[in-house]
Formats: sequence, C-alpha cells, structure tokens
Amino acid sequence: MKIVILDSETVTRNDVSLDGITSLGESEVYGYTPNDKVAERIGDADAVICNKCLVTRQVFDACSNLKYVGLFATGYNNVDTAAAKDHGAVVCNVPGYSTDAVAQHTFALILEFYNRTADYTASTAKGDWVNYKLFTYFGIPTFELAGKTIGIVGYGAIGRKVGEIARAFGMKAVTYTRSPQKVTDGTPCLGLNELLMISDIVTLHCPLTAENEKLICADTLRLMKPTALLINTARGGLVDEEALTAALNSGRIAGAGIDTLTFEPMREDCPLRKAENCLITPHVAWAPKETRERLLEKVAENLRAWRDGEPINVVNK
Repeated sequence: MKIVILDSETVTRNDVSLDGITSLGESEVYGYTPNDKVAERIGDADAVICNKCLVTRQVFDACSNLKYVGLFATGYNNVDTAAAKDHGAVVCNVPGYSTDAVAQHTFALILEFYNRTADYTASTAKGDWVNYKLFTYFGIPTFELAGKTIGIVGYGAIGRKVGEIARAFGMKAVTYTRSPQKVTDGTPCLGLNELLMISDIVTLHCPLTAENEKLICADTLRLMKPTALLINTARGGLVDEEALTAALNSGRIAGAGIDTLTFEPMREDCPLRKAENCLITPHVAWAPKETRERLLEKVAENLRAWRDGEPINVVNK
C-alpha cells in the first residue's frame, strides 16, 4: 500500500510520531502541500492523509489509484465526498478526539478575563507591586465564576464537557441546541435570544452550516449584557468579525476570546486583530500534545481498518 501524507506540519513538529501511520505501507511525507500540488503529490498512491488540503473531484479524476482519504481532523469539508464515492474511495475522519482539549482552552480564555493573570504578571514585572504600601495589589478587577450563567451554543460532546466544568465552578449552564431531545443532563434548553440576554458568558460549540453562518452578528450582539464575554473555539464563520469588533470597541460587550477566524491563517487586515478586550489564539484549542497523539493513533487505526477491509469512521457511505 502506498501512502501519501500531504500536510504533516499541521499535526506534528517532530514532537509526536507519525510511525503508526507510515509503518502501514510505503509512505511519502510532506510537511505542507499547496492545493495546486495535491494531485501531483498523490500520484499513484492508494491512500492519502491530510488535514486541510483540498481533495476535489479533479484530484480524484487525476489520481485513479486513490481509494482512501484519511483526515487529521473531525471536519471534512475540504474533501469532495460525493466525488470520492463516485470513484469508489472511502473518506474517514476522527470524531471526538479533542473534546477535553477544546473545553480546557475555552476555560483558559474565560479565566484570563476573570482572573487577569497575564495583566497581573505584566504589572508585577513593571514594578507596580515593588515596595507597595500594602501586602496586596489588586488594581485590576477580577471576578468569580461561581454564580455566573454560561450560555452554551451547541450541546454536543464539547458543549457537554464545558457544561460539566462550568457546574464544577458553581456556574449555571444553559444551552441553545437544535437537538434538545438529546440533552439528558438537566441543562435548561433555551431559545437563542433568551440565552444571549441572560448569559454572563456565551460560548460557541456548534458546527458551521449555511444556516448559522454569522450567527453572532450586530443583531445578536445587541442582545448580550454589556458585561458579557463571547468565546469562540468552534468555527470562525459563526461570527461576523466586523460586527464583533464594533461591539468590542464601543463597549457593547465586555470582551471576546477567539480561537478560530473566518480566514485562517489570520489575514493582516483582520478587524479583530486590533479590537479592544479581544484575546486571540491561533486555532490551538485542539492542539495539546496528548490530543495530537490521540489523533494520530486514531488516524492510524482508521487506515489499518480500511486496509483490512473493515473501514470505520466513514463519512461518505
């Protein structure tokens, strides 16, 4: 079996091993592949593994041997799954590998606003506490999570984990979900507008669809408390970035913690880049070392199962 990995640098910088995948066949590994080189690099390979490279109908037409597309991801909108099926190819993703990591990062962003550890570190380094007249220096306001309401938009595995952590902090969790019948832990299911109006923190954990693109826009931001935070560790396209920038700069909401953008990597003219009270991390919520190790194990498991004639996690049945 000939295997081509197109964008290994999206999952490892030599800190986690690809051996579980490359040991399954003759392997060619590329750290990064521009989309106009995808077909050329796949060539006569039986299997391709990638994260965000575009595997289009034209790629399948050009690569007649290609019968397996494995993803370093849960999402698969970069692959033409219908074309894959037409060519007799299987497309497999990795669901659920980053639940703990994304929930953890969600609270890292929240706690940065509520505890201001980076601001206090900078203040201390600047000397604000040096020889201060009191034993404590609390010139930067901080707040407790206990008693606050967190509104969770989307209540899949990550949303449920966020709710679990929130309750451990003594918060009240509410959710807006398209599948309220699947909420079995007692979390109240609200309409979106009501959730936005009562929540101290609104956190997004839903997939991006044509129906919910720019779900967070000028109209929905106007419903939020002026003291509220918006957190997005889901998909950048859920947020109208111009509207969010305006809301932050005008004080319409108190802050935003953002891990995903509409265009990635970030463009130089991204409006959020210079927005007030906006924390931005570069799409790393999913990326702790243990999470990437788990991902690579699952990618290898998917490929092995397909090789053995019993494919799992198939998204184009």
